[in-house]
Amino acid sequence: MEEQLKYLSLHDPLTGLYNRAYFEEEMRRLGSGRFSPVGIVICDVDGLKLINDSVGHDKGDALLIAAAEVITKAFRTNDMIARIGGDEFAILIPNGNIDTVEKACQRVKEQINIYNGTSPEFTLKISIGYAVSSDSVINMEGLFKEADNNMYREKISHRQNIYGTVVQDLAKALETKDFIKEGHADRIQKLVIRLAEVSGLPEKRYVKDLNLFARYHDVGKAGIPEYILFKREPLTNTEMATIRQHCDIGYRIAQSAPELLPIADWILKHQEWWNGEGYPLGLKGEEIPLECRIMSIVDAYDAMTNNRPYRKAMSREEAVKELERLAGSQFDPELVKLFIETIMEEENL
Repeated sequence: MEEQLKYLSLHDPLTGLYNRAYFEEEMRRLGSGRFSPVGIVICDVDGLKLINDSVGHDKGDALLIAAAEVITKAFRTNDMIARIGGDEFAILIPNGNIDTVEKACQRVKEQINIYNGTSPEFTLKISIGYAVSSDSVINMEGLFKEADNNMYREKISHRQNIYGTVVQDLAKALETKDFIKEGHADRIQKLVIRLAEVSGLPEKRYVKDLNLFARYHDVGKAGIPEYILFKREPLTNTEMATIRQHCDIGYRIAQSAPELLPIADWILKHQEWWNGEGYPLGLKGEEIPLECRIMSIVDAYDAMTNNRPYRKAMSREEAVKELERLAGSQFDPELVKLFIETIMEEENL
């Protein structure tokens, strides 16, 4: 029992690596100069907060465990590896000159590539910074700060790519859940653009941003449990409240990803209804962005005319009747007319 308590006091319970308390103890020991030169490497898992916020801490924890395994494979047995924060790992390298440390960092990158080559659910990206002591009397706190600053410089340099990758992984997660059927994004992109054209939206407003909106409007559903997404029976009040969170989740994702920032407001509001009975804000009529009113019609039509795990597809005629029935309540009535009169008459729809 005593041994177990001692182990727990020195190790991170999630990854099994040493914890921050032990890391700081080793920092003091290596500061004596007997192990000079000393190298410190800081590894920070990119995009972890976004994953935790959007799909849950269990997915984030799985990525942290994978990161711990990847990092461990890259270092020597006498190097001390610790998890020192939520998404941060630190490695102390005694008798580690600059060549030793740089080679270790290169091995980390190689191990990351190997891991990502296995097609994991979420791509592992790690920002790395390092520093190596030059004097026999070592300022370990200063050395740590130098390594940490170098890590942040690397993180800032590829920040946009980090979040773009996470968002792509979230979209892939939706496809894996089979919520977005193959071809769904392509189909609604064409319909959304066409309806935007006939509704008078300026081209510069819709070509790029509406294409993104078509692909990522439901990205927040990556954080909704599958049993709710595919439930055949009516949802309980609690389950309905959960599924309604996907707009807020998607909004947070888009706010964090520079590529999606222009459509974040649309993602938040794409479930609003013309009569004010939608969510999450209860907007009504023209308070709802035109892009969202367009998307709601197109998305509903595509959902109705394609098979889902919980129901068969409607015919085109049945879907049109349903749009007409909901015009003025769920949908903008003028846009419904435009959709039916202009788009439904075109060939190859």
